[in-house]
Order: sequence, then structure tokens, then C-alpha cells
Amino acid sequence: MASDAIVIGGGFAGLSAACALADAGARVTVLEARPTLGGRATAFTDPQTGERVDNGQHILMGCYHETFRFLRRIGAEDSVRLQRELSADIIERNGRRSRLVCPPLPSPLHLMAGVIDWEALRWRDRLSVLKLRVPLANARAQLRGSDTRRAASPGETVKQWLERNGQTPKLVELLWEPLAVAALNQPIAHAAAEPFARVLAQMLGPDPRDAAVGIPLKPLDELYVAPAVAFLEARGATVRTNAQARVAIERDAVAHVAVRDEVLRAGVVICAAPWHAWPEIFDRAPDPGSRTADPGSLDAVLSAAAKTPASPIVTVNLWFDRVVLDVPFVGLPGRVNQWVFDKRIAFGERASHLSTVSSGAEAIVARTNQELIDLAMWEIADAIPAARAATLRCATVVREKRATFSLAPGLPARPSTTTPVRGLLLAGDWIDTGLPATIESAVVSGHRAAAAVR
Repeated sequence: MASDAIVIGGGFAGLSAACALADAGARVTVLEARPTLGGRATAFTDPQTGERVDNGQHILMGCYHETFRFLRRIGAEDSVRLQRELSADIIERNGRRSRLVCPPLPSPLHLMAGVIDWEALRWRDRLSVLKLRVPLANARAQLRGSDTRRAASPGETVKQWLERNGQTPKLVELLWEPLAVAALNQPIAHAAAEPFARVLAQMLGPDPRDAAVGIPLKPLDELYVAPAVAFLEARGATVRTNAQARVAIERDAVAHVAVRDEVLRAGVVICAAPWHAWPEIFDRAPDPGSRTADPGSLDAVLSAAAKTPASPIVTVNLWFDRVVLDVPFVGLPGRVNQWVFDKRIAFGERASHLSTVSSGAEAIVARTNQELIDLAMWEIADAIPAARAATLRCATVVREKRATFSLAPGLPARPSTTTPVRGLLLAGDWIDTGLPATIESAVVSGHRAAAAVR
């Protein structure tokens, strides 16, 4: 029996699209090339501890409305612990620890009030946040569809945008740079300002809780993959792994999908694989009438995908013999590892299981595992006194060399959901959602593709 829709890719984008379609009564087939589902947001069994370990620390934000909609659909919303309001402990390079707490005020006043009350800053630094009122208002207007108000200039980097808007070096180091690097996975001197302004516009929406941090209470495969598969199978969908798909296109229309020697057909195909895999997925038959010169053509999209570089993330998991951290996460501005999360608090472990995150990790991704472990241990011991007396039981390094796509100015434009190829839609975090390569961008794209099918 032919499917109504074939979804290629089993990460957040593909599973959210498939679940939305199945919920609407469509017959869906999901094809994942890897042995396991989850894409770039999944988990594996650590060989030393036997524990399920995420392939990188992922968080959710309160403004991830489409992600929480997806989790509600599959019955997994309770697997995320969301803060009441944005709060974060920060440990400076000199060891001074402080806490940013945003009070329950209307947005964006809650952020500005939190910064003004932040004891780590001098008054000059605190008051500089007020200079972002107009840019943030422009970002909110742009988010609502305004064509006349822009938050950032085309080609402007995050660093240039913050400097132009009067943010002091201290506030940039303690707040804006850690937030931007975490969101964009790129140094602020290289990343474009427009996606960062979009992130801030979403975080600083009408609900103050939009800026709150959500911590998964389970490994990622248990958080959303297993519930999504159960949801799909209960509605008659087929989910296949180890299924490398090739999409045959003839005369600007999808002819079929091949998995090795097997031919599959469906009314529509949604390609939700990572952008860097797209050039290997499509087989095109020569067609003299094809619109290959059209900038919106599939050939142009595949060319843009091939020209879009990736940015890596390095995560180091450290298991200690005792508790060394008393909060779920801390920021370490000015270090190679910008954030540290204690899985113990989320997973209910007795001793600290720290996960250090180095975003935009081009400078260290080629180092050996031991070098990365030593670096993480040195930075943690320097920042967290309790870790100095603890014994490291074991450690694991996770490199995601193509964790996200680059957001440097001047790169090819990201594509839309629809294509000129009949029967083909695109999904994935690289789709032009206006967001960086986040879970929310992936789910937004998945829901858009499902809505286009319906």
C-alpha cells in the first residue's frame, strides 16, 4: 500500500512533521538512514558507565512554542523542567559567582530589571542594557511581519550589532556573548546579527516565561524519539531505520523513493534530513525544460546546501564520586567551555555528572579526547571549588563536527518549505524559519511542511 507521505529523516523536524500528518489521518512512512532515530539530537549508551548519554547538551526555551506543541502531541511535555523565569548562575574568570534573576515583570522589562539588579555589573554596564530597548522593539515588530522596522543591518555581525547599540564589554562578556554563542554556535565576531535579534525577539515575547530555560529530564531518545515512534505506530505509520533513501526526480516531479532496491511511492515526500546530506539524496533525470537557472529551483537549493559550512560542538561528560555543583547549570564566560550542566539534578543521580559545552568549537574539535577532558577538568576546577577535591570516575567526549550550519554573513540564502518540484517539500533546521539551528527551528519547519501537505 502506498503512503500518503514519506518523511526522510528521523530527527526533530522529521518526527514532528510525521506526527502532525499522522494525527490528521495520513498514512506516513518515516525513513532514517542511521541505525537509530533522533538525528543530531539523540543519545547513545556510554560504554564505560552503561548510561544513556546525549550526543550533546540540548536545552529548550520557554519560547519554543512549536516544540512544546509537538511534545504535548506525543505526551512528552512533562519530560522537560522549565524555569519559572530566566535565572542563571555565572562564574567569572576571577572566580566570582553571581546570579542573574529576571523578576516577574512584563517582557522585556523583566530582563532589563534583572540586568539592572545584577550585582556582577557596574552601574555603567547595567544601564547600557536600556540602549537595546529600540532594537528589541524593532526585532519584535519584525517578528510580527513588519517590512519597515529592522533589528539589525544586513551583513552585520553580532559583535558589531552589540557595539553599535552601546553594550559594554562587561555586559557582552557576561550575558550577550554566552547567550549568542549558545544560540548560534558561532563566535559573535563571525555570526550574523539578524538571527540573534530574532532569538531575542522570541525570548522577550509577551510572556516573561518565554525566556526561561527548559532542561530535559530524560535522555533525548527517551524524551521525544520513543514517544513519537509510539504515537506514529499507534496511528498505523511505518518507521524504518537503516533506510538510506534516494529521491528520483523526473520532469520536475518526484517519481519515487528508493531504499536500496526497493521502490516506494507516496503523494508527497518531505526531506527532513540535515542540509549537508541533501546533495546525496536526490537523483535527477536530465530534463531540457527544467528551471535549473531559477534561484528557487532544487538545483539552486542543493548548490546552496553544498556551499553552507558547518559549525561544531564539543561536549565532555564527567562523572564524579560526589556532588560538586548545587544548581542545574552555570555559565563560564571567557572560557573554552561556556556552560556546564549537572545531569544529576535532572536525572536524579547521587553524584555529579557534569556535561561541559563548547559551542563554536572549531579551535578545539581536532584535539585528542584526553586533551579535551584535561581542558574541561582544568576549567571546572578553576571555577567550581568543590570539584577540586572530587575524584573523576570516568569521562566521555562527544564531537558533533556538523552540529549546526554556519550563520556567517554572506552565505547562500536558506530555502523555503515548498519547492518547484511537484510532490517535494523540505524541512529541517536549515529551512528559512528566521531562527538559527535550534530544536525550535527544526520543529517549526516540520510543522510547516505538514501544514503544506494538508
